[in-house]
Amino acid sequence: MHQSGTGRGMGFRDSCQDLLGFVHLIPARARERILDIAATQFEDGNAYHQYQPLTKKGNMDIGAGFNDDPLWLIAAVSAYVRETGDLSILDEQVDFNNDHKLAQPLMEHLRRSYQYTLNHRGPHGLPLIGRADWNDCLNLNCFSKTPGESFQTSGPSEGPVAESVFIGGMFVKYANEYADLCDATHRANEAIEARNAAQEMSRVILGPGWDGAWFRRAYDAFGNPVGSKKNEEGQIYIEPQGMCVMAGVGVESGEAVKALASVKEKLDTKYGIVLLQPAYTRYHEELGEITSYPPGYKENAGIFCHNNPWVSCAETVVGHGDRAFEIYKKTCPAYIENISEIHRTEPYVYSQMVAGKDAPTHGEGKNSWLTGTAAWTFVNVSQYILGVQPTLKGLRIDPCIPHELDGFELTRVFRGATYHIMVDNSAHVEKGVKSVTVNGKPIQGNVLPLAKAGEQVEVRGVLGI
Repeated sequence: MHQSGTGRGMGFRDSCQDLLGFVHLIPARARERILDIAATQFEDGNAYHQYQPLTKKGNMDIGAGFNDDPLWLIAAVSAYVRETGDLSILDEQVDFNNDHKLAQPLMEHLRRSYQYTLNHRGPHGLPLIGRADWNDCLNLNCFSKTPGESFQTSGPSEGPVAESVFIGGMFVKYANEYADLCDATHRANEAIEARNAAQEMSRVILGPGWDGAWFRRAYDAFGNPVGSKKNEEGQIYIEPQGMCVMAGVGVESGEAVKALASVKEKLDTKYGIVLLQPAYTRYHEELGEITSYPPGYKENAGIFCHNNPWVSCAETVVGHGDRAFEIYKKTCPAYIENISEIHRTEPYVYSQMVAGKDAPTHGEGKNSWLTGTAAWTFVNVSQYILGVQPTLKGLRIDPCIPHELDGFELTRVFRGATYHIMVDNSAHVEKGVKSVTVNGKPIQGNVLPLAKAGEQVEVRGVLGI
């Protein structure tokens, strides 16, 4: 999570994701950061890809056009409101492009984030990728032929054809969270519209976004699939498998389980899940920087620690507690100290990347500290594996754990109250809440009633079928 930001600045998407990991610890600072980030958004919903934390202004050297950025703002605000219950932040007047004359309520910023994706879709109905999405090195509108030039700033950022399945999965997840905020602020019609748009995007993903056994990654500027068995190299990518399943795409119809099985078969290694396979062995102008790295390093089939948690989260969505914890342990510092001579970075911190199976130094860590892994790993282990999930109405208890675990106990401070939570897994299942009691009294469902600040609450959950 560490980045000084004194050079090119701090990332819009990076800062939004970091919030997920510390909003429960310092909510007031998280609130302040959200308002600073939102002020670098453009009126059309797009955003500066990077901003300077000291001046709080966007960085024009990189500019905009990374089309996943707007949706991360919804993710950050949703996480803050679910944690704190503070709906007043949505009424805060926030600049567009750091211009006071253009200020609008934060809720309007979220609306424009949501609409930006709707208004920027390609031939298949999937979101346009722009310069890139989360994977800054997948540059489908760049076509760089000059050594040394920036892949992020070269070429037409608003290519009308290249699409991202990954952003489609993001849209399904965060359009639904935007709809929840609409409901909470009495915007029922907008909530219905957003949920319908999410359902339609899910249908599109299961159409042209589906490759038969996994989710495709994208479509390039010529309309050709990326991350498909039709490709010679780069047939399957990790990002859409995690994000689409986290969003619920294909969970009921079976594609989600197939995609995760393909991840295990084709991408998994003893040191973590690689980003893609097969690794690229030559440079592809139509794909960009991702193909400029040696096989097994960085985005070219390295193990990116940031998106391994997405797959672990996804496994809990389909009820696979054993597999979710297996993935978690492969990159967690506490579990890999015994391979320090292979990992070769600080044993107490995540690396951005670990060399993949195509690299001669498979298992060696690279770029320690420079990663958003810590935030997503915390979300994974606390909200998806242990299953203590902040919602607008209260804490939901929904663990997905290894079947051999007898249970666990934890303490969670939520909106000023302290919840002492004990989960009994004598049934040795991976997922499924059989009953929940609060202060000795059974409740309906698994969302805990909100307690007053300062109260101590005893919670007992029993897993079983």
